[in-house]
Amino acid sequence: MRNATYFKLALNMLFHSKLRSWLTIIGIVIGVGAVVGIVSLGQGLQESVQSRLSTLDLAHITITPGYSRAEGFGGGGGGRFGGGGTTTTVELTNKDIDALRGIVQIKYITGQISGRVNVVYNAQNASLPITGVDPQVWNYINTMTIGTGRFLQPSDNYVALIGSGVATGIYKKNIGVNQIINVGGKSVRVVGILTSQGGGGDNQIYMPINAAVNVITDAKKNTYDSIQIEAQSPDVVPDATTMITNKLMISRHDNKPSDQDFTVSATATIASTATSIVSSITLFLGAIAAVSLLVGAVGIANTMFTSVLEKTKEIGTMKAIGAKNRDILMIFIVNSAMVGFVGGVLGVILGSLLSLFFPMLGISLVRGSSVAGITFSPSLTFYGITLAVLVGVISGAVPAYRASKLKPVDALRYE
Repeated sequence: MRNATYFKLALNMLFHSKLRSWLTIIGIVIGVGAVVGIVSLGQGLQESVQSRLSTLDLAHITITPGYSRAEGFGGGGGGRFGGGGTTTTVELTNKDIDALRGIVQIKYITGQISGRVNVVYNAQNASLPITGVDPQVWNYINTMTIGTGRFLQPSDNYVALIGSGVATGIYKKNIGVNQIINVGGKSVRVVGILTSQGGGGDNQIYMPINAAVNVITDAKKNTYDSIQIEAQSPDVVPDATTMITNKLMISRHDNKPSDQDFTVSATATIASTATSIVSSITLFLGAIAAVSLLVGAVGIANTMFTSVLEKTKEIGTMKAIGAKNRDILMIFIVNSAMVGFVGGVLGVILGSLLSLFFPMLGISLVRGSSVAGITFSPSLTFYGITLAVLVGVISGAVPAYRASKLKPVDALRYE
């Protein structure tokens, strides 16, 4: 037989068992649609996370007081965590910075303080987060951009760099460059406004550390809430974090790992962990959706077995007039492939509709962003249809083989 004949006979079988075929196809549609929809959601999630991570400084390292066993996501502030239920107040000081200055992998190092302070502008109060930085170093390690005005300078004292949210979203009257705001009882001049960073960072205020220590409650000179480090390059970050940990363990007289009272966290480690988590979530959800494909495969196998029983006499007739085992095998294989193909095409359409529907649900992929970035690639369409056809062919293989092995005499006698 020619290939066109296989296709014609297989198509005839599909149309003459409409209800059973379409019930089988629906199973494939649901399975493929679920897989395609979830994979497209996962791709959008990965792109969104990668977009966020691309703005991060992968050479950045942060040291915080207090030890957290979840080192990949930063440490505690002012306490020791995971150490037998006790909390001991610890501090970072100039002594810690001095102990790290000899590490060759470190390019810049500086201390920061932070806290919430009452900020008054135009007779309106707001409690806002304040970060005190050393402008001489901080300007080289921060990744933010200026909207209007300028960055802090080493000679600055009671001046502030404010986020776009502070400038336009907190007070009834917008704050502009050179405007005076009252921070913790001190008159402070705004010298710059940052572009939007997304999330809570837009409500942040940055001041020179010498001035910030006088407005932040409980802040002390030469004592820091965190130490910010810029490594020579992202490649040396693993070595740098090891050296930093070892140096601080010695200088702080931490004799064994259980004594550690500080946390060293690298942006590169956090980025790697986030990417790994997203990939795992996508794989897990895809595996769950694939169960629907397994159900669809069982449906195809059941349909093919039923078709073999219904077509037993016809198989005997075809063999009696010269059809070979290969011809019978190909007819049923093509029929099951067609069921998979139709289910795959409709499943891809369903999956694309689901991927378009996700943003309407307002699902948040990462903090501060939604699923508007969900993508539906042509390759996903190809793989979805190919997967459905393969499921169809594999599921129909056994029934097709059994049909091809029927003896003409026994087939013609079948009732």
